[in-house]
Parts: sequence; C-alpha cells; structure tokens
Amino acid sequence: MSEKFSPTLRIGDLNDFIAPSQACIVSLKGVASTSKQERKENPEKVAPLIKPSQTEPVKISLKDCLACSGCITSAETVMLEKQSLNEFLSHINSDEAVIVSLSPQSRASLASYFDLSPSQIFRKLTTFFKSLGVKAIFDTSCSRDLALIEACNEFIMRYKKLGLASVEEKGPTLPMLSSACPGWICYAEKTLGSYILPYISSVKSPQQAIGATIKHHICHKMGLKPDKVYHVTVMPCYDKKLEAARDDFVFSVEHREETVNEASGRAVAEVDSVLTTGEVLDLIELKSIDLKSLEEAPLDKLLTNVDGEGHLYGVSGSSGGYAETIFRHAAKTLFGKEIKGPIDFKILRNSDFRELSLEVEGETVLRFALCYGFRNLQNIVRKIKIKKLDYHFVEVMACPSGCLNGGGQIKPKAGQSAKDVIQSLEGVYMQDVLVSDPFENLLVKNLYDEWLGQPGSEQARKHIHTQYHPMVKSIAAQLHNCFQWSKRNYRSPGHGKYRSFVSSSCTHDPWLDDQRMGPVDKQLVF
Repeated sequence: MSEKFSPTLRIGDLNDFIAPSQACIVSLKGVASTSKQERKENPEKVAPLIKPSQTEPVKISLKDCLACSGCITSAETVMLEKQSLNEFLSHINSDEAVIVSLSPQSRASLASYFDLSPSQIFRKLTTFFKSLGVKAIFDTSCSRDLALIEACNEFIMRYKKLGLASVEEKGPTLPMLSSACPGWICYAEKTLGSYILPYISSVKSPQQAIGATIKHHICHKMGLKPDKVYHVTVMPCYDKKLEAARDDFVFSVEHREETVNEASGRAVAEVDSVLTTGEVLDLIELKSIDLKSLEEAPLDKLLTNVDGEGHLYGVSGSSGGYAETIFRHAAKTLFGKEIKGPIDFKILRNSDFRELSLEVEGETVLRFALCYGFRNLQNIVRKIKIKKLDYHFVEVMACPSGCLNGGGQIKPKAGQSAKDVIQSLEGVYMQDVLVSDPFENLLVKNLYDEWLGQPGSEQARKHIHTQYHPMVKSIAAQLHNCFQWSKRNYRSPGHGKYRSFVSSSCTHDPWLDDQRMGPVDKQLVF
C-alpha cells in the first residue's frame, strides 16, 4: 500500500486494499483476473478471455473496490479517477458551482511551506481558487465545531446510561471512541468487526459534516441545487478520499433522507472529491502561481470561523480537539467543574499515547486518552476486546502525531527531517488563530436554529451522524488470507520467531513482531 495512506491501511499482514501477491476479484472488461505467480506456474490455464488492450488502461474508481483483501492493481495505489486534480479542473469549466472546504491541518502545512500565517494562506488561497472559477471557499473548522458539539452530546448520553440498565440490556456504551479518522474507521470495519463498532461515536467527521451542511442546507441559501454543486475538500490525508466515496455519504436528490439506490434518481455525494495538501501545492505549481505575491481576498463568512475583526478561531487540538473539548464539557455538565486554561495530558508509554483524568472527592470520574498511531491503537483494541479498558473516551488517529502528519501533507524540503516538519506545523497551526469554545460559535448556533434544531435531535442524527458496517469475510477469503500470509512468512529453523517477507510497497509495523500473538491471530482479527 502506498505510504500516502495511513498505517492502518498499509499493514502488509492485513492485506487491506493493496496486496501485490494477490489478484483483484473484480472482472475488468471481461478479462479474467490472475496473479503474476499464477500465470508463471500455470501459463496454459490462465489465458485471458479477451486480449487486453495495450494502449487503453483500465480505469477504476474507488467505488469499484470491494475491499476483498485482494488488489485492484499492483501499482502503489488505486487509480483515484474521481479524486484527482484533472477531475477537479474539469468541473471548474462545467456548469456546476464548485465549492472548496479547507481543513486547518492543510492550511497549516501550506502556511509552513510558504512561510506565511494560517490567516494569510487562507486569504491567498481564496484569491487563487476564485481566480480559477471556484464559487466559495469555506473552513472545516466550522463543521468541526458542529461535530464536536454532537460528540459532546453523544458522550453525555452514553455516560448517563452507565447506571440505568444491565449490560445485557443497554449494550456497550463506554469507552466512546472518536470517529473522525477514516483510516481508523476503515480498519475497524474490515478487520475488527462488530465487537468494536458499537463503541465508536456515530458523529460524522468534520469533512462529512461540512459536506452534509453544504449539500442539505447551505446550497439552498445560496440559491443552488445540490446536484449542481461540486464540493471539494482539501485534506491532510489520502484516507479522506476513501471516506468521501462511502455509500453512506451519498443521497438521492428526490429523497434526500434515503440512501441512494438505482430507482431513486440522481445520486448526490456530500463530498464529490478530495484533494490533499500536496495536490493543492501541485495545482499551484501547475498554474505557475507565485502564491506569496497574491493579494489576500476577504473570506467567505457563511461557513468560515472568522470573527468581525477578521481573526480566525477554533479549537486548539491539531487532530480535532475531541478529547479536550468533550472532557471540558463533561466535567462541567456532569460534575459542575469548569476547567479553564490549557489542559496538560500526561504522557504514558510514548508521546502519541497520553491521558487525562478528573477526580471528584477522591474518586476518578473521568478518564480520557489520546491514542495516535497503529501500535498504540492495537493496545486499545486488545483491552476493549477483553473488557479491561478503563477509559471513558479515546481520541483515535491512525497516523503517528495525528492529522498534522497525514500522508497527504507537503513532504519535507531538502535537508528537513520529518520531525522538523511536525514541530514546524505544531508551531504554525494556531499562530494567528484564536482559541474558542465550539458552543459559542455563532455560525453553528445558526445552523441549529435554521436547520438542525438542537444537538442530538432527529434532524441532527439524520445529517450529522452515520453508522458503521462490519465487513463479513467468507470462509474462502479467510483461508486465502491465511495461505497468502504463510507464503510470505516462515518459521526460522531452531527459532520461535516468524521471519517476514512483506512486499516493499507495504509498511512494516513493529507491532507485528509482538510474540504474544501467532500469525493467524494477527491475520484474522474479528
């Protein structure tokens, strides 16, 4: 798997999406799908039904991927036909209104690269995109505040259920796991199965929250039809492309409350395309634009966290601020404790695993954690499975160091280390951005007044919440996975260790050396 995706989608022994040793089970224009090894061993048995064209490559969109533990292509990644710069530029010249939503992490990466402040880069990007023909540029910090409020409400409801009924009656409620990271969600659905999904928050990520807001509400205020709006987000992570392609985030124009199907009319996606930070930099270079010399345009205030004096505002957490925001809200709502000033998380086994707790009369009543990176994530998952995790909430991100370290961010310059880049991004992220309380965001208050009603309402659950689907693998697929694992690994003579031969296109994770789990346990985790 390409290193552009998060580690949870690149672990070789999970065979997720791309595994060069396997063949895709999707039939491509009548050509039987076979692996290189199979063609080598049985050349007389694997002749294609139709001779493939040598000049016209097969094009496959994300929705064609069945996530079957096989592969669509042996290249580094799937051809993201509908998630590319060319697709974006083609819609610029169409009759659709193009709207761009910019994430604060991407904003920070571009600001660091061009040695500008987040506010400066946002205004210059507004000038740049509008010169191309984009109608509006919004800020996902606004939709993040909306998602945070819904997550706070969901946590309070879960916490209050703890003493109301037996475990059998209420089902799992806590710990509540954050849902903003698509790499984590993808891994949970396809590998962990149904035992973990009830713990995951049902709140959509900021990307999908702003997508729902634009397509179901804002476009009407702008006098636009949802199917005539092409919504593009700029994100720090390639996994966001997979998230945008989910059928859960597609609706019908005629029946906006229903999941799209063949008979319901034209399908409309909440997010039509995702560009990474690096792809935006490529676009700037493609157009030969000197971004630093561009004028700074006024920001579109309809869905952008900017106050009357022109200052940006938002939460301080560079990966969404879920743990900190929910902790503050829960402490005040449940126990009357108002926490002011910065919150210091206690570092545990490493800087990507930190915790925070609240004591009332000598009793720990709230215990939260930040869990970034696949290795830390596995420890959380194992403890949940054996019901020995004593946290109330865990902010989960697939990438080490969180969203600022997403695979779609701008790569280090010559002589610059990855650690230097992260430190630079952390410094610039809130450089000229005011720290604010999501519950005081007037834009979000207006969304509730005009559209959603109140946090946790039926309308809010319909548009700002989602559901997850465990991927049920057939016995044949499981056996095939075991066979592929055994081909890549063998037990060294006289030793109790397994030696790994993971393809160079996959990323090896130290957790896979954990001797407490055998190869089948690592491969088939349900």
